[in-house]
Amino acid sequence: MKLLYADACSEERPWVREALPELEIAFTEDCVDSGALPEGAEDAEVLSVFVSSRVDRALLERMPKLAFVAARSTGVDHIDLRACRERGIQVANVPTYGERTVAEHAFALMLDLSRKVCQARARTTRLDFDRTGLRGFDLFRKTLGVVGTGGIGRNTIRIAKGFGMEVIAYDVRPLADADAHGFRYVDSLDTLLSQSDVVSLHVPYVPATHHLINRDNLQRIKRGALLINTARGAVVDTEALLWALDEGLLGGAGLDVLEEELATFTAPAWLPHGMPAGIDAATLLRNQVLAARPDVVLTPHNAYNSAEAFHSIVETSTQNVAAFLGGRALNLVTA
Repeated sequence: MKLLYADACSEERPWVREALPELEIAFTEDCVDSGALPEGAEDAEVLSVFVSSRVDRALLERMPKLAFVAARSTGVDHIDLRACRERGIQVANVPTYGERTVAEHAFALMLDLSRKVCQARARTTRLDFDRTGLRGFDLFRKTLGVVGTGGIGRNTIRIAKGFGMEVIAYDVRPLADADAHGFRYVDSLDTLLSQSDVVSLHVPYVPATHHLINRDNLQRIKRGALLINTARGAVVDTEALLWALDEGLLGGAGLDVLEEELATFTAPAWLPHGMPAGIDAATLLRNQVLAARPDVVLTPHNAYNSAEAFHSIVETSTQNVAAFLGGRALNLVTA
């Protein structure tokens, strides 16, 4: 049986080979989609992908033997689950690996913005030690609004309490023990936006969360608040985000994810050959504007990327494949 292991880095290859010795494994450093499939990979029965790959109906048509997709992520919005179900292809994810890791990154973005760390760093690399314009603010006693109180959201709340922040939260499925964790729920997203000095997003990307943060509700945000997004790019309307920054409604944004993220990150490779089909050129341009703004801190979908989380991802995803080979169901995604 053959495994195509996409988005592979050198350090994980020996781990995967050791964990799955019975498989013929084809590694590629590239992501895969319907237009980018390595030669000879069409006959793979198992596919392992990170979020930068796109497993859509067109890709499935090019892989007639495919029976199992191992997502090396919690979110599976990059996989067409309906098309997989129609083909009888099982999909498994890594349900937990980075609750603390991503929450820590969210706070790294908060601290960078609140204390203007990147701006200061840019100056000192030029041997410019002028502090003009670098005065920040304390997180202590500020109100943090957490949107989504799953594992990452709860760890963000835990860290916030250590900073002495007040925490409010909004979730369509609120937890019963909020008081025990030192926070309270508010009745709507609008209420959270209007009361928070910092808003941190921790929701999955599903149709209901597309452009969850938009021009309409950004008009009601507490003026000067910071917005942190370590969830998915399309949870935030990029055009509305730029508008809110220009209008001073937002005091800054810390982003680990973007709309049209893959096209933005890989632009140097495809730009000489023309824009790929289906790409929103306006969003690509807005991403360039965001990246250049001093009030935006942008990281390349790196919130998950700690040594501990990386090891957990590889370990769990290979366990998922091993379970499939043994006829068992482990961490299957059913919806």
